[in-house]
Amino acid sequence: MKTAYRLSILAAAAVSIGAGFLATSNAQPPQDKMYRPPEATIYRDAAYRGPAVFIGEAKPNLGLSWPVNSIRVANGTWELCEKTRYRGTCRTVDRDTPMLNNVLRGLTIQSIRPTAPGGGGGGGWNPNPPANDQSTRGSFAEFHTQPSTNGYRVLACTSGSASAACAARAADTWCRSIGWNGSAREHMETVSGREYLADVLCVRSGY
Repeated sequence: MKTAYRLSILAAAAVSIGAGFLATSNAQPPQDKMYRPPEATIYRDAAYRGPAVFIGEAKPNLGLSWPVNSIRVANGTWELCEKTRYRGTCRTVDRDTPMLNNVLRGLTIQSIRPTAPGGGGGGGWNPNPPANDQSTRGSFAEFHTQPSTNGYRVLACTSGSASAACAARAADTWCRSIGWNGSAREHMETVSGREYLADVLCVRSGY
């Protein structure tokens, strides 16, 4: 649990970074304007015919009763797996594909998810959304609207249900990873049913 000293740190940080935060919080960074979310549509039949399902996010359990024979990829790279929760044999697709297997038999797909931009290189898939972090740094504190690791949002709790205590530990760990002593303040934001760190105030000492 954070000590009462956090209150004095927050007051000092608000004075030192408040003006800068107000100036940056309304600005939209160029990368946010350029970002397009991954989108794809899977079809039961070849050549984009038959029943179809639009996919705009990771789906650990599609619940399909039919094989997938074709896919249109509007944006992104997608991993298609034969079992739920991205298990079994998986295939990666990054473009429109009118025939995924052959005329007689399509692919059994029970889960699908977008892969990380660039793919490979040990990066692998990242289920977290891209971060649109806006930060302001002072002499003794640094404020982040959306803490990120490798450009992606940071979960408020990596195991179990998110709680204030778990978020505080995650924020402390994240602040230390960027050179601060810990977090004096943090919040949680729900995105697609998952809790992520938001509005984290990293401090130098005495948090």
